[in-house]
Amino acid sequence: MNKIRIITINALYIFLAITGFFFLMKVLGLDNVSELRLLNFLFVFWGINRAIRMNIKENKQVGYFRNFLLGAVTSVLAVGFTILGLILYVTFIESAFIGVLENSSFWGKNLSLPLVVFAFAIEGVASSVICAFILMQYYKNYKLVNPVSV
Repeated sequence: MNKIRIITINALYIFLAITGFFFLMKVLGLDNVSELRLLNFLFVFWGINRAIRMNIKENKQVGYFRNFLLGAVTSVLAVGFTILGLILYVTFIESAFIGVLENSSFWGKNLSLPLVVFAFAIEGVASSVICAFILMQYYKNYKLVNPVSV
């Protein structure tokens, strides 16, 4: 399978999982509990792990740096989708969400959408690299059972 397809599919899965979790929290009235947003890391780990496993299974590539980059790019693309979703949500659905972020323990006061987007981008890229690195500690010694001879 093409690497771009693996990255895109898994980035969309991460985005959909985070978005679905966000809307579930909103429906349950838990959208103001910012600590629950830490569970987003589970979705990121799941998506990166799925992308790396797909690359190993489909493309028979077990190289450390190739899979590390594949996982990191997958997660960074998911961050981009999530930021785009946040922009659309705050712009067209609920502009008061910035106030929810201001009242959480993670953010300060006087937030603007560009500031939130910038902070999400920095945090998202950093967590993407960290999650990919952590997962590659498992996959770094992974060997194919029946290697394909070329």
